[in-house]
Amino acid sequence: MRRQLAFIVLSVAGLSAHAGVNKCVDSDGNVVYSDTCTADKVKIGTVRNVAGKESAAPTSPPQKNYMEREAELKKTKQAKDEAEKKKDQQQAIAEAKKQNCLSAQNSERTLMEGGRIVTYGENGERSYMDEAAREQRLENARKAISENCN
Repeated sequence: MRRQLAFIVLSVAGLSAHAGVNKCVDSDGNVVYSDTCTADKVKIGTVRNVAGKESAAPTSPPQKNYMEREAELKKTKQAKDEAEKKKDQQQAIAEAKKQNCLSAQNSERTLMEGGRIVTYGENGERSYMDEAAREQRLENARKAISENCN
């Protein structure tokens, strides 16, 4: 029974002791960790509090005023709008490439089928395409396909 009583008394006495570890800097600039800072040392802060008492609350970042928050929101909105605009432009370019690809493929198919191809001049005159012009247009169509079709 005495042992149990002694154990309880010592346990309770140990709880009241709260030794914290402090970070101090002496006059030479050396960092010293100690439970107390002497007069020649400047206390920077508490590193650890064994008992858990007097623990420093986590420091929150300084609160921003209304104007700073408003400027930050405007900057965020502007960046979002620019990203959306860039995305829309990329989609428009992709759609144009897709249309150019389809057009070039149709042109190649028409030129490959053979047959006589009719072209109309500036005056509306009808003329037939010769073999050299057909080969040139076929080459242009294949070049357009390689550029626009992936």
